[in-house]
Amino acid sequence: MKATLYNLQAEKIKEITLPASFFEAKINDDLIAQAIKIYLHNQRGAHAIAKHRGEIAGTTKKMYSQKGTGQARHSTAKAPQFVGGGSAHGPRGNQKPRMRLSQKLRQSALKSVLSKFAKDKSIIVIDKLSTIDPKTKSASAFIGKLEKQIESLANSRKIGIITSRHFDSVQRAFGNIPDIKLISVKSLNSYDLSRQNYLIFTATALKQLNK
Repeated sequence: MKATLYNLQAEKIKEITLPASFFEAKINDDLIAQAIKIYLHNQRGAHAIAKHRGEIAGTTKKMYSQKGTGQARHSTAKAPQFVGGGSAHGPRGNQKPRMRLSQKLRQSALKSVLSKFAKDKSIIVIDKLSTIDPKTKSASAFIGKLEKQIESLANSRKIGIITSRHFDSVQRAFGNIPDIKLISVKSLNSYDLSRQNYLIFTATALKQLNK
């Protein structure tokens, strides 16, 4: 599988071969769906918290004498068995179990997503993107030049730019452009990639991914 390498003037340099292990893998849609489901589940927080008896406002005075009343022994009205008392086994904000996907399956799902982009010819590579002028105007002009040459890129609503690491120049240039997502190779996941319509890799990110 091949992709076109461009420079910062949006000029074609050459055709490069994408790593077959990542971009020619067997596409497993069920595994991709499972990876996305687990990712979204683990992003949700557990917000429900019930007060236990030590957190209920009020006196800690014993309800009545221990003996002589003929009634059961009780301590304070904050006990869970009384209306208005604390919860005995209520949620404490840590009740949401994390779902896990093995590293092998996560990698397989990631390769499936990348292979779908490669199959649809929705990947290009940019050389030395980190040297771009850190201005939104420069980034918009660069994307505009690419869109004039690549019809599928022009029709893409969402574009993912994958870099080898965080670059201030790239962040300042592309950060304010709607529908452009900056992703580091180290944080690649099936969910973020599946939300994009087109992928732009930097040359160094592609090498790092291959390693």
